[in-house]
Order: sequence, then structure tokens, then C-alpha cells
Amino acid sequence: MSKPDHERLDRLVAEARRTREQREQGYRERALKIYPWICGRCAREFTHENVHQLTVHHRDHNHDHNPPDGSNWELLCLYCHEAEHSRLLDSAGRTGGGEGVSPATHQPFADLKSLLEGPK
Repeated sequence: MSKPDHERLDRLVAEARRTREQREQGYRERALKIYPWICGRCAREFTHENVHQLTVHHRDHNHDHNPPDGSNWELLCLYCHEAEHSRLLDSAGRTGGGEGVSPATHQPFADLKSLLEGPK
């Protein structure tokens, strides 16, 4: 088994982060020009001093869907943006009747003893 190339992995992660930051800067700057600096949920107003706390939320949760008219964006403060994503995660897998998802049936350690004992 070969060892992972940590330098290569670090370069890939750094490149992915740079790409994401560049993409975010593009649509963030456009959204800040299009929309008033007000949170779309709590209506908190922002100024040049605190606009860094205003985020761009993608309504369809697809960060690559950035139409020029900004129709997939809304400006949310950090707190409302976090609440929106938490709400989405909390509701994942639930039906309208309030029923939860089916319990997991996979048993990852079911055959552990035989694996540890090895071939006989």
C-alpha cells in the first residue's frame, strides 16, 4: 500500500479553496450590488463596517447556479444563514406527517470476529 502524497493533497485542497473563494467573490459582489444590504429573514440592516456578516444564500442550495439577475440568491445575516441550513438538515428525510426516516439496518461490525480471527 503506497503512502499518500501529502504535498500533492495540500496543493489540491489549496487550489479547491482558492477556486471556491474566487467563485464566491464573483457572485457575492454581484449580489451586494443588486440587493439592499438587509437580511432577507430578520431585516437587520448592514453598513460598510459590518457587511462582512452578510452572506449570499442560494435558494436552490446549488452554489454553481448563479444567474446574472440574482434570482437564486438572497442576502442573509450569518445567523439566519446558519438557521436556514440547519432547518434544511433537520427536515432532511422527514415526511409531511412528521414521521422520521427508517432506522438503519446496516451492521458494519456484524462479521468483525471472523475478520479478526483471520483464515483458519
